[in-house]
Amino acid sequence: MTVLRLAGRSVRFDRRASLVTAGALLVALAATVAALTVGDYPMPLADVLGVLTGGAGATRRSAYVILDLRLPRALGAVAVGAAFGLSGAIVQRVVRNPLASPDVIGINAGAGAVAVFLVVVVGAGPAAVASGALAGALATAVTIYLLSRRHGVTGYRLVLVGIGIAAMLTSVTAYVLNTANVYTAEQAAVWLSGSLAGRGWGHVVPVLVAVAVLLPVALRLAASLRTLELGDDLALALGTRAEPARAGLLATAVALAAVATAAAGPIAFVALAAPQLARRLVRGRGLALVTSAAVGAALLSCADLAARRLLAPAELPVGVLTTVLGAPLLIWLLARANRIGRTG
Repeated sequence: MTVLRLAGRSVRFDRRASLVTAGALLVALAATVAALTVGDYPMPLADVLGVLTGGAGATRRSAYVILDLRLPRALGAVAVGAAFGLSGAIVQRVVRNPLASPDVIGINAGAGAVAVFLVVVVGAGPAAVASGALAGALATAVTIYLLSRRHGVTGYRLVLVGIGIAAMLTSVTAYVLNTANVYTAEQAAVWLSGSLAGRGWGHVVPVLVAVAVLLPVALRLAASLRTLELGDDLALALGTRAEPARAGLLATAVALAAVATAAAGPIAFVALAAPQLARRLVRGRGLALVTSAAVGAALLSCADLAARRLLAPAELPVGVLTTVLGAPLLIWLLARANRIGRTG
C-alpha cells in the first residue's frame, strides 16, 4: 500500500489492486473491440476505426452496423457488467456475506415479476417494461430493508428475508407465465433470461450515467464500510452511525442493480462472481470496489461475445451463459462456507 500526498490530503494507492483493475479493463476493451469486428457482417478493424473516427472510407451500411447495432450492445455489456459488479461488491461487504448479491437476495426477482406482469397482462412495450423493472427492483429492495430492520439491519437477517421474498416473487412470476398464451410467455421468458441483444442507446445511456454518478458516491461512502465491518457498536464509537451508513450504501447498490436489470434483464451471477474474483485477485487488500466494477465489465463483455459466437449463427442469451458458468461458483462458495464453518 502506497500513500500519496495530493493537495494536502493523503490518498492510499494499492499497486496490486490498480494493476488488476487495469488488466480487467484491458480485457473488457479487447472484448469490446472483438464484438465490433465479428458477426454476420464481419468488418476489419481498420473499417471499424474509420466508422468511429468518421473516416472517408466509412459506408452507410458499416456505420449502421457499428453505431446502431454493435457499439450500443458492446458498451452496454461493459456498463451493465460494471454496475452489477459494483453493486454486488457493496452488498457483500455491507452484509459481510460472500453469498449475498442483488440476484440472490431478490432484487432481480422483483424486477422480473413486474416486467413479466407488464408483458403478459398489460402488453407493454420495451420502454414501459424497463421502467417497470426499475420500479419493481426498487420496491422490492425497500420491502426487504423494512422487513429486515427490526432492532437494526443485520446481514444475516437481510439475506434470509431477501431469499424468502425472492422465492415468493419467483412463484408469482411462474404463475403469470403459466396463465399466459405461448407467444407472450415466450416474450417474457426471453426478457427473464437476460440478454443484450437488440439493446440500443436508449438502454445503454441510463446505465452509463448511473455508473458514472454512483461510482464516486460508492467510493465516498466506502470509508463507512471499514467501520461497519467492525460491528455497529464499535462503528458508533468511532463516529459512524451504522444505520444511515448502511442504508446509503445499500441504496447505492440497489440503484445500480435496478438500472442494470432494467436495461438487460436479470443477468444472473455477475454480481455474485465479480466481487469474489476481484477479492481473490487483489488478495483481500482494500475494498476492491473499483476492481469489482472492472472485473464485472470484463466478465459480461466476454460472456456476451461468447454468447454471440459459440453457436453462430444462433445466439444464446447472455444470462443463460452466466448462469451455466456461475452455478459452479455458487456451489464452491457454499462448500467452502460449510468447510470453514462460516460464510465470510
